Amino acid sequence: MSKQHIHIGVEDADRGFERFTEAWHKAEAGEIEQAEIHLNFEDFSMLASVLTPKRLELMKILRQHGPLSVRALSKQLERDYKNVHVDASALEEVGLIQRTEEGLLVAPWDVIDAHVRLVA
Repeated sequence: MSKQHIHIGVEDADRGFERFTEAWHKAEAGEIEQAEIHLNFEDFSMLASVLTPKRLELMKILRQHGPLSVRALSKQLERDYKNVHVDASALEEVGLIQRTEEGLLVAPWDVIDAHVRLVA
């Protein structure tokens, strides 16, 4: 079983489109074994505003304890329900966490690979 892996970073739209085009051509040629999943942000401040330490901890708890409701997650984190709800909504909006059919939150990623270039 392969691990669910996501690449996160800062990338301009043109480079993202180039990477997509390259992957498309490789797929057509039968050269891709497994699709890569990328989540890119316009700049570092946007990335940092989404991936805060508290949100990373939230995802870690979801990986450790499996699907949880926001209430159960807030108890595990020992944080206010409203703040956990806001954080969960932000992570869900960008696809870093998801909801099950029952409405519970899950973190589908085993590995989050984050890259930040200091120089373009």
